[in-house]
Parts: sequence; C-alpha cells; structure tokens
Amino acid sequence: MEDKKVLFSAIQPSGILTIGNYLGALKNFKKLQNDYNSIFSLADLHTLTVSQDPATLRKNIYELTALYIACGLDPEQSIIFAQSHVSAHTELAWVLNTICYPGELSRMTQFKDKSRKHEDNINMGLMDYPVLMASDILLYQTELVPIGADQKQHLELTRDLAIRFNNKYSETFKIPEPYVAKTGARVMSLQDPTRKMSKSDENINAFISMDDDTDTIIRKFKRAVTDSDNRIIFSSEKPGISNLLTIYSLFANKTIEEAEKEFEGAGYGDFKLKVGEAVASVIEPIRLEKNKLLQNKDYLDEVLANGANKAERLAYKTLAKVYRKIGLVPRKRI
Repeated sequence: MEDKKVLFSAIQPSGILTIGNYLGALKNFKKLQNDYNSIFSLADLHTLTVSQDPATLRKNIYELTALYIACGLDPEQSIIFAQSHVSAHTELAWVLNTICYPGELSRMTQFKDKSRKHEDNINMGLMDYPVLMASDILLYQTELVPIGADQKQHLELTRDLAIRFNNKYSETFKIPEPYVAKTGARVMSLQDPTRKMSKSDENINAFISMDDDTDTIIRKFKRAVTDSDNRIIFSSEKPGISNLLTIYSLFANKTIEEAEKEFEGAGYGDFKLKVGEAVASVIEPIRLEKNKLLQNKDYLDEVLANGANKAERLAYKTLAKVYRKIGLVPRKRI
C-alpha cells in the first residue's frame, strides 16, 4: 500500500440507506480513497445482533457492495470486503474481550438504546458489538475512522483497548483518530424535522431512500413539512425549511447563504420542487448504476473475494503479532 494514512470504514448491510447515509458517509468515499489507503467493509457480522432473515441479509450484502461501487469506490484502488470473509476479525475480538471490562460495555449508550428496542432479543452480541468494532479497526493499523455521533463512544473504547494492550504487551496497535467530514450537517426527517432522518421510520414519506427513483423523490419533497410563514431562510424557528435548505445546499454544492439568496421571494411549492430535482439529479445515476451492477453477481463475488484476500493479508499480519505477544505458539505449516 502507498505511504498514506490508513482509513477504515464499515457500514452494516441491514437494509435500504437514506440520503442521510449518503451525505454522512458514501458521498465522501470517492475522495477518501484518493487521499488515504482506504479499507471499506460490509459489517455483516454486526447485523446479527438483531434478528435477520437469511435471504434478505444475503440480498442486502450484494446491494451494499453494488452501492459502494456505484458511489465511486474503485475495487482496484480501495479494499472492499465482507467482514465475515476475514476470520481475523472475530479472532482479535476474542483477545480484546480478555482486556475489556463488563462495566465498559454495559455503559454503552447504543447497547442501552438497542436493548430497549429489542427487549425480546438482548443477546451478548449486542453487548459485545463495540469489541468486534474495535477489532475491525485495530486489525488494519487504522489511523482514521469516519464516524457519526452515535459511534463516538465506541471509538473511544477502541482507543482505550489499543492503549491498554500496548501498555501491557508493548507497542502493537496504532491509536485511531476520528475522521469528521467537513459537511457535518444532520439530515432530518421530511415529516418531523425535529428528528433525524431514519430508514426505519414508519412513514415512508419521512425519508429519501437511495433506491427511490426521480418521481418518488420529487413526490416526497412536495409532501415535506414546512413552516407557517413563507420565508425561505435558515432559522432555528423554521426547522422544516432549514432542513430543506441544508439538503439543497449539500446536493447543489452551494452554501446556505447562496441557497437563501436563490430562493428569495420564491414560494414553498417551487422551492420544494427544486430541492427534489437537485437530490434526484445525484441519486438517480447512482441508483441506475447500482441496479446494473446487481445484474452481475459474479462480478460482485469477485470484488468481495479479491477484497477479502487483500484485507486478510493485512489483518493476519497484525493478528500474528498479537498472538506472539500474548504467548501463543505459532502454527507450523506442514
């Protein structure tokens, strides 16, 4: 790999992604692969902490692989692989479990939240999720990790475990830093702009999916909640319009101020149509390319296999060092 910093990112193949996921992660991937030695994983093992339909999960893995590529990831330039295809992830997670304390995991905000949402399935995987995430990151001597607000606590644990292991067994892991995208704006629900846009929202008009076609996107924006007066300005008192201005500015590559000026004196109907058109102009080509890629499963299997081979070489280099330091006997090949 070139002499650049290593960046690792993983997304769970747990269903349809929204434009919030696109703006927060996928949009940046193409640039990141040019600036860093980039490793992009499909965190399929992480999805198992909640009940999954096997056929749907397999479909989602292919869908996300195709979406990665459709968003500009080059399998020749970046490593794209499924987490379950590199067993070093679960092997290192076991070692890290031996230096992680139960109290650290029980205090995790996401564990508490998911336990409330899935009271019928509070399993050890749900609690141990952050240790596997730490393994994902540390295996590749990762220096930068793009994360959202909900993963900050997990990255802190990753750093703590790396420092703890290094102090106990000597320098082994690099200590990863968070990578925060410059466009850190949150995309809110189109029906309730006080809440974050979510693919799990029961109201399908509340979010824009990466699978929505142009007509659907424009229809959803036409139905988007606005505010009482007709001024198109960014204000805490106008969450609906502010959310639409944020979305428009990010998809049209304009500042909020430029967007406000563009729509000065315009009506809400025209404004919402323009927002929908700006979003559709970006999402539609990605959707079409993804669907085209999904017609060639052999190619997607090849991408995942080649990515796993590359990832495995890096992962086992780290794992061999870990095993040696904790006193395990290396396996002799005969």
